Amino acid sequence: MHVEPGPAALAADDIEILSLPLWAWQVAFAVAGVVALVLLARTIWHPTTRTLRWWALGNVIVNAGIAVTGATVRVTSSGLGCSEWPRCTEDSFVPVDTGHTAWQAAIEFGNRTLTFLVLAVGVIVLVAVLRMRPRRRDLTALAVAIPLGVMGQAVVGGITVWSGLHPASVAAHFLLSMVVVVLTMAFYVRCREPQGVLRPTVTPAARLLATALVPMGFVLLIAGTVVTGTGPHGGDIDAPRWGFDMVAVARTHSLLAWATSIGAIAMAVLTRHGPAAARRQSLLLIAAIVAQGTIGYVQYFTGLPEWLVVLHVLGSAVVWIAILRLYFATAERVAAEGEAEKGKAAGPDTAAAKA
Repeated sequence: MHVEPGPAALAADDIEILSLPLWAWQVAFAVAGVVALVLLARTIWHPTTRTLRWWALGNVIVNAGIAVTGATVRVTSSGLGCSEWPRCTEDSFVPVDTGHTAWQAAIEFGNRTLTFLVLAVGVIVLVAVLRMRPRRRDLTALAVAIPLGVMGQAVVGGITVWSGLHPASVAAHFLLSMVVVVLTMAFYVRCREPQGVLRPTVTPAARLLATALVPMGFVLLIAGTVVTGTGPHGGDIDAPRWGFDMVAVARTHSLLAWATSIGAIAMAVLTRHGPAAARRQSLLLIAAIVAQGTIGYVQYFTGLPEWLVVLHVLGSAVVWIAILRLYFATAERVAAEGEAEKGKAAGPDTAAAKA
């Protein structure tokens, strides 16, 4: 997948489809995608529990997915396919005369346009929450934070370009996506619950371990970005690299993954007689870690092939989501007595909107 710059193809308008440059099709795709999302979201004007849950799930998927497309940018050395931000080049918002191959410019520009789709989903969810009656403050706060996080992610992407793809900024770019995923997962869970008091559904030991797995999982992600910043896939042939010993950082990352695995197995033991949700999420986390570990070891012994790097980033997002889902599965919110009475008095439609 690695593409070296060459004199035969220096701009994305070198690739034409039906007499239009590729970047024009990418812009059209992004615009059509946003319009389609708006049309699909027309029921959000009168939100229900069901529609809000689906959009909340979409919020999780697109924010995790943008990290995976970012990995594609990196392994194809397309990170500077648009060498400026917010413009693509000093003279253009679209990839013309970028100094990189047409495909590299198209890949980087395509990743930028996908940000608009991610932002559109966040805005749609925010509109839905603002339309809810009665309005829930907890959901509103999360719904506001998510699109702000997406816009912050775009700014960090610009800083990454300005830094010439310094590994610290590349790491921050990925990690911010994972922070936004926390917000989207929290929203997804909260919109399925009433307002009320948080009540653990597992033993104190299991709740404590599930809580500890969250920072442990984030440290695992950080270690993964250090491996990335030390390895060969920097996003551009001239991108700076950290000078750490590759074997040492890979083994550190592996040890953290094993520690997380032990925590997941311990959770499965602690919840074996507990609620079905926590037990199921423990097993799903173990499965995700096993799959991710397999990919990681294959990478290590095969010299980090590009397609496996992208798959490993996808696995990282899946493991992170599984950790968060397990944490949220160890407690539930129970409506306070007054809130429950209000829901009954308001009727099924209003109660559904509140849930």
